[in-house]
Amino acid sequence: MTATPTLDWTDRVLDLDVGPIAHGGHCVARHEGRVVFVRHALPGERVRAVVDEDSGGSFCRADAVVVLTASPDRVPAPCSWARAGGCGGCDLQHIDPAAQRSLKADVLAEQLQRLAGMGLRVPVEELPGGALGWRRRVRLAVDETGHAGLRAHRSHDVLPIADCPLAPAGTLAPVLERTFEPGREVEVTVDADDVVHVDTGPVVQRAAGREWRLSPGVFWQVHPALPDTLAAVVGEWAAAPEGGVAWDLYGGVGLFASVLAGQVGPTGGVTVVESSRQAVADGRAALADLTQIGWRAGRVEKLVGSLDGQPDVIVADPPRKGLGRELVDALCARAPQRIVHVACDPAALARDVSLFAARGYRLEKLRAFDAFPMTHHFECVALLVAG
Repeated sequence: MTATPTLDWTDRVLDLDVGPIAHGGHCVARHEGRVVFVRHALPGERVRAVVDEDSGGSFCRADAVVVLTASPDRVPAPCSWARAGGCGGCDLQHIDPAAQRSLKADVLAEQLQRLAGMGLRVPVEELPGGALGWRRRVRLAVDETGHAGLRAHRSHDVLPIADCPLAPAGTLAPVLERTFEPGREVEVTVDADDVVHVDTGPVVQRAAGREWRLSPGVFWQVHPALPDTLAAVVGEWAAAPEGGVAWDLYGGVGLFASVLAGQVGPTGGVTVVESSRQAVADGRAALADLTQIGWRAGRVEKLVGSLDGQPDVIVADPPRKGLGRELVDALCARAPQRIVHVACDPAALARDVSLFAARGYRLEKLRAFDAFPMTHHFECVALLVAG
């Protein structure tokens, strides 16, 4: 019996009518019955694209190399590496920033409809500072010659960039002129005092009226306006009662815990659970005066069942994969009145919202923020209420 040949369109050139944007920074097109995920395109455009990845299934991936009919939202990309075969960091530099936010809102609405059965659309809100120069932490890869750069899209290849317009002006150029141990990664961080750190600390960061001195590698949001924005929304929606109990899961260095501690007061309690022991150590030091905060170092999934007290409110800021069924069930079993869910992935958020709904928690409020301009990423905050 003759085996069926594997379908492979790699390097094939296709003229495509581009459809809607999809989660992941690409648009959807169709050709000869197959789905083609196209980067560097816009809904409504006609483009000539080159297939750069094809595993032989129902879809393949392509990059637009010629725009035959342009969208009115198309603009020149500010970086020469934001192109076919270029950097993997930016997906949307060819789109007007206001249109970027509208398309991200489309993605969020589509995920909520498809995964949670909800017909809801909310705007993706602009943060202060503009679409460039916002990225305060950049992780560079080092090639075999010792030169640092950014990785190509879906590749381990290191591109010989001279700068990145997403980072504050003047930040990266001096670092890119240096040489490092081949194969390593280099983290460049700009702190609250505009001091540039290259794999060194302590890194001073401020938000919610507090200051943290962070060890190298400890997480802090890359957009300078996002910590205060999230702290304000989380605080408003958590509304922890005085003398109450609050949990801050995946709590990092305690940004949200600092706000919750002010709400519950000295007679209440806030428990932070965080897997990074260094983050816990840095958080303890920064918030040592807030004795109502207790810290647990370890994985949330393993520790949540052993936490004491009946939480009035739970704040959860999980990694990109979201909470998932097992953890949603564990949280609902504790019957908090309110759950504030911070999410960096709209699909994971929509799945979690559906899981909470099955356990009797309704989505009361939702906001989204364009915390990563020029990329397909954005941040959401959801309030889930019992009953």
